[in-house]
Amino acid sequence: MISRLIDLVPRCTGQNILRSLRSATRRSATYRFAVLFCIGLVLILVLTLVFDGHAIAASESGNQLSSLMNQFKIPENSTTRLLETVGLFMGGIIFCVVLDRWFSNRSGRSSNTPLAEQARRLKQLKMGYPEGMTNLEVLRDQGLLETRLRPYGLSVTWTSFLSASSLIEALSNGTIDFCGGGGTASIFSQAADHVFVRVAKEKYTSAKGQAILVPENSPIQTLADLKGKKIAFDKGSSAHYILVRSLAKVGLDFSDIEPVYLTQPEALPRFRRGEIDAWVIWVPYTTTQARSAYPGRSIADLESIFGDKTSVEVPTYYYAIPELVRDYPDLLKVILEEVNEAGAWAKRQELEAVQRLAEHHEIDPSIVETLQQRSGERAIIPIDDQSLTALQHQANIFRDINLIPERVNVKDGTYSLQTKQNWTY
Repeated sequence: MISRLIDLVPRCTGQNILRSLRSATRRSATYRFAVLFCIGLVLILVLTLVFDGHAIAASESGNQLSSLMNQFKIPENSTTRLLETVGLFMGGIIFCVVLDRWFSNRSGRSSNTPLAEQARRLKQLKMGYPEGMTNLEVLRDQGLLETRLRPYGLSVTWTSFLSASSLIEALSNGTIDFCGGGGTASIFSQAADHVFVRVAKEKYTSAKGQAILVPENSPIQTLADLKGKKIAFDKGSSAHYILVRSLAKVGLDFSDIEPVYLTQPEALPRFRRGEIDAWVIWVPYTTTQARSAYPGRSIADLESIFGDKTSVEVPTYYYAIPELVRDYPDLLKVILEEVNEAGAWAKRQELEAVQRLAEHHEIDPSIVETLQQRSGERAIIPIDDQSLTALQHQANIFRDINLIPERVNVKDGTYSLQTKQNWTY
């Protein structure tokens, strides 16, 4: 019985929509006819005024009776003038019909594209971002998505989150439709059976984007000195993986330290008070007043831990709800295109800033050269087998040290979209 009712709902709804469309079409045709009729009527009135003007001039130059007779006198060239009048009237009507048809066809093409249809169904796109993620902050600040999607009647909302873990959880419960964040969080989210899809990744990760800090007066000088210390980090984030790999680099196990699971806002005051010995943080590319005032000194960063493998080992991914991937592919393509556009703009700005700095200060030419090279490359790329293999290595490490309950397969098509589509436009 219930399934029967479910089958009837879309059928009845579809019939109502069709009746509404037929009614709207009839009204539209009536409106167009009325407009064309009015235009023709105006043309006739204008021509009548022209003839009346000749009649009045004639009445002023002769006697009244003679002028009145002249009003009803058919001019010698009446046939020619009549043909001109009819020609003007018909030409105006034809011009209006052609113009109306052109606008109708153009409107029909734009409103019947797959993107337009998907935008009408979705109505609102809910975007999420972590503070300090450049590409998404530029995308939001410049309104690139809003400009691109406004003609289709689709609105865009933005919500900020503290970490990638909370972003993916928001995806899973339907609070947002699309977001970006570290790849490590997706491993813990997949292990927790959250619902999401990896759809793209950033091509490069900043080598100085994350670091391990200790207080300025701390006796800790190297990674080996972390043994037995209280170390704060956001559980399930990229900071978690960085700490595990840093410890392994100097022969320490995760069990050799005392983990303190805190978000960055929670860890900051405790770090200042000296309640924790070290802090694994990510430094936003666009600094805020609070984050630029981090106390402490760095004993390791991504470059010293991973070298030239940083972008592979600590990737930044973009995530979407499965419905966006399955039911709104053209809309997803637009989102990825605009994210890439925002990333390209950010890289150009970074290059220009370094070039201005190089005019007055001594800067390593290799830095400028690297930025010049990257400014001409894509900001985001499709997910490939190499990136997923590296992410799988992360997942295996977390399982081996019992940080996730069971092994996960990050190459599972349910969680990762591998495509060769071209996102440029």
